[in-house]
Amino acid sequence: MAKKHLIGIVFIAILTVLVVSNPLSSQYISLLKEESVTVSGGEKSSLLLQIQEQAENFEVPAEDAKIDAVWKARPGYNGLKVNIDASYKKMKKSMKFDQEKLVFEEVSPKIHLNDLPPAPIYKGHSDKSMVGLLINVAWGNEYIPDMLSTLEENKVYATFFLEGKWVKENPDLAKMIAEAGHEIGNHSYTHPDMRTISSTKAKVELEKTTKVIEGTTGKSVKWFAPPSGSIRDEVVKIADDMNMGTIMWSIDTIDWQKPRPSVIVQRVTSKLHNGALILMHPTQSTASALPILIHEIKEKNLRLGTVTNVLKEERIEQGGNKSLQQGEINIKQ
Repeated sequence: MAKKHLIGIVFIAILTVLVVSNPLSSQYISLLKEESVTVSGGEKSSLLLQIQEQAENFEVPAEDAKIDAVWKARPGYNGLKVNIDASYKKMKKSMKFDQEKLVFEEVSPKIHLNDLPPAPIYKGHSDKSMVGLLINVAWGNEYIPDMLSTLEENKVYATFFLEGKWVKENPDLAKMIAEAGHEIGNHSYTHPDMRTISSTKAKVELEKTTKVIEGTTGKSVKWFAPPSGSIRDEVVKIADDMNMGTIMWSIDTIDWQKPRPSVIVQRVTSKLHNGALILMHPTQSTASALPILIHEIKEKNLRLGTVTNVLKEERIEQGGNKSLQQGEINIKQ
């Protein structure tokens, strides 16, 4: 009996050696491996093809900056395209197409604000869910610290347009605004009517203001807000020659009339829109309304930012699966 077992074991061993050493067996095993690789590669090719085919359905074209008949200079807005390679990497584990795993990158417009002829800017792009607070300062010193505290508590950055003469007389307050991280803009030197003064006088007003702001705060100036919104094309061109865009507004608090804080909140919230630029001043009414106003704006899923950020072409996505993978984007501001 033991002899039969031994003969059986020897026979199996010899058969195993013959199979392994048989060139036909080796070819068969190689063929199996090749088929396995082919199947795997086929799945990859199929998934990549599916991503490429679906990508067009999710792409959003970039929108160029333009001159609007009503709103004058309008900023562009980045488009979206699917990053094929990054999307595949997120799906390759399951090897199944999943819309939620698509990775997007931004596409810059061909025409930017700087490419347009000089024109006033009243608001940002209508698809960008961000608004900006414009705070024109030529008086109201006593209310500025409270407004700065409110902005800091709510992690909000605004653009303060400072009168040059005011900066010269109140350097500490100007530095306080700048050191809090807010953007600083030019609001002329003596608050004249920029529509009626001479071109020479307008140039002096802007030059003196920029010089005193940059000398006092160390911040560069890229925006100009004309007092009372009074402007003419020639002054817009003068500001542009100084590398400053001219900023107006699309919502006015009319806070200089000293209304109740609730009136200011109602005026703003009833007209809120994407890209809104909201004009205000340092008044008691505004200082009291500001905390509620910020809360109401955020409740409407709108972000608050500086003029520069509102006018930038970068997209803001409200939820969804557009997890942007940023690349090198040619954004000219």
